[in-house]
Amino acid sequence: MPEKEAKARIKINKLLEEAGWRFFDTEEGKANILLENNVKITKQKLNEFGEDFEHTTNGYVDFLLLDEAGYPLVVLEAKSEDKNPLFGKEQARKYALALNCRFVILTNGNIHYFWDLERGNPHIISKFPSPETVRGYTDFKPDKNRLVEEIVNEDYIVLTKKPDYKNDPSYKNEETRQGFIIENKLRFLRNYQLRAVKSIQNAVKDGKDRFLFEMATGTGKTLVAAALIKLFLRTGNARRVLFLVDRLELEDQAYKAFNAYLRHIVITRKEI
Repeated sequence: MPEKEAKARIKINKLLEEAGWRFFDTEEGKANILLENNVKITKQKLNEFGEDFEHTTNGYVDFLLLDEAGYPLVVLEAKSEDKNPLFGKEQARKYALALNCRFVILTNGNIHYFWDLERGNPHIISKFPSPETVRGYTDFKPDKNRLVEEIVNEDYIVLTKKPDYKNDPSYKNEETRQGFIIENKLRFLRNYQLRAVKSIQNAVKDGKDRFLFEMATGTGKTLVAAALIKLFLRTGNARRVLFLVDRLELEDQAYKAFNAYLRHIVITRKEI
């Protein structure tokens, strides 16, 4: 069958199964996918759906993904391949709110969006999240007040690498201080870098959750990034951080820098 004739339903079924969701009871556990109105899926019902999701005998089809206790966890809004998944956004929101469901997946089989109703807008994903991943989102409860109130001074990174630096005699002595800083490779945030970090705190205080920095070459973007990583991890507003670069030499540079700046945080790297 040509790709343009492929059925969105078949693709969605496969993506769900690959992510660990179950249409039917198995040895691994009970079925955790229901149809709209809590109808449990049968082989006959599953085979009824064709390329057009909007003209089945029971009307438009939504998939409802359940948690381990059998309660609604994710609403999956399925569109046919020729439609933008975002067209179903508001319909899915109403359905999710009615079911006290926090998460939504919008898909046409080719393009997918994941939406946490408590945190901003839908964002594009390459594959469906597993039950374990969604459960992790549920358990994760960021505290923006902690992030806003976190004290960030020029020694924010230094305190991670050498917490007791102020008590070292070589630092206390003004004549040996600069040599001590160089020898221990201590990096203090410059005034403009400190303002950049604080601008994030102010933005969070204003209710924002997306940020964009634009800094010139040589202004210490990696150091600022390290400070932000520490800020979000230390305050419990992130569990993992993904740092992307577009060249291998930058990967090696960033990897070494983060290991130097954030010595107590596990740093791993992977080539994509």
